[in-house]
Amino acid sequence: MKKIKYLIFTGSVLSSVFGFSQDTLSISKNDLLQKVADKNLQLKIAEKTYTSAQADYEQSNSLFLPNINVSHTGMVTTNPLMAFGSKLNQAILTPMDFNPDLLNNPVRTQNFATKVEIQQPLINVDGIYGRQAARAKMYAYQLQTERTKEYLELEVSKAYMQLQLAYRAVTVLEKADVTGKANLKLVENYFKQGLLQKTDLLNVQVRVNEITNQVQYAKSNVQNASDYLAFLLNEDTKGKTYKPAEALESTIAVEAINTTVSENRKDIQAMTKSTNAYQKMMLSSKMNFLPRLNAFGSYEMYDKNFMGTSAKCYLVGAQLSWNVFDGYKSIGKYNKSKADFQKAEAETDQYKKQSQLELNKTNRQLKDAENKVSLSKLALEQSQEAYRIRQNRFTQGLEKTTDLLQSETQMIQKELEHLQSVFEYNFTKQYLQFLTK
Repeated sequence: MKKIKYLIFTGSVLSSVFGFSQDTLSISKNDLLQKVADKNLQLKIAEKTYTSAQADYEQSNSLFLPNINVSHTGMVTTNPLMAFGSKLNQAILTPMDFNPDLLNNPVRTQNFATKVEIQQPLINVDGIYGRQAARAKMYAYQLQTERTKEYLELEVSKAYMQLQLAYRAVTVLEKADVTGKANLKLVENYFKQGLLQKTDLLNVQVRVNEITNQVQYAKSNVQNASDYLAFLLNEDTKGKTYKPAEALESTIAVEAINTTVSENRKDIQAMTKSTNAYQKMMLSSKMNFLPRLNAFGSYEMYDKNFMGTSAKCYLVGAQLSWNVFDGYKSIGKYNKSKADFQKAEAETDQYKKQSQLELNKTNRQLKDAENKVSLSKLALEQSQEAYRIRQNRFTQGLEKTTDLLQSETQMIQKELEHLQSVFEYNFTKQYLQFLTK
């Protein structure tokens, strides 16, 4: 998992005067999850991929079902052989038709034929394994779709917490802005009384401007987080800002989580099904060396008149075919499918080991994040107390302006760091749950 950077000091200022003048829509996490399941484009793409694989599997029904073809043909000919055969099919031959002159120079003969053909597969071993491969592939895409949905749930949770963090950052910085302006007013009074120098007043003014700028950045991050949520929901972001219905918690809940990757995890099951599909394709290529048995039949109606049925006949049979040698085509196909199967086996094994490696790493990150929350909370409490003491001493003329500004800056920074550490812990915990789901 990539290192999570601070959100509250990133992004660009959208305008010199930015505010929440757009339509602000309150939304809960449950509403987000429901909307993502219905509207997210990535999930729709995954579902259509599964539908495509399902259609491939449906095509394999031809292994058991007959192929029926109906045709109607009209012809006119003076070809001796075709003319004689057409009369024979129509059952209109007469003794005069055996006259050598007529046989060699027939008159124009017309014929209309209606034909119904049926082909029925009986034994095609390679097709059976091909059908099994298509079914395994279909299930693999189904599992991938389910895993995509789980990943989007994680991504929505992360985006929602980012939005919560962005709003909390705005609250913290706006509170700091109010405090800074109150200090500025106090310093201005001291300056007018001749108790402070001009440099002290300028330092406080610079600090107030810095906080105002940080507020603008924080508001920009609110809009950035809101836009990303809208992207996940496949909604237009113009004139719209989301606001979380639940505020970001400043505490964490430590829970025991499984430390072993489950074989039942959707993506691992999908990899296993995919490997199984490659195995079936290999067996299908191998069975291609065996003979095939297919039945066929036709029913034909002939007449010199359109839609006439004066002559009828049928044909029924079976064919055993064996492609003994096709110039190494089948051998090459088998070798390729075998290599693909072995590659899929290796990739599945590698993916399982990488997943366990990622799980172990995330477990350590969760421990680190838990420790970071505890330390950042302690640092926040200490910085708040230090600022309170310095502020009281400053009003009594016992502290320098620079010390007060430094203490104020440290307090704001520690509060933002604590919120960030809570965000990191909660997301890491959810990511760990995602890895063990």
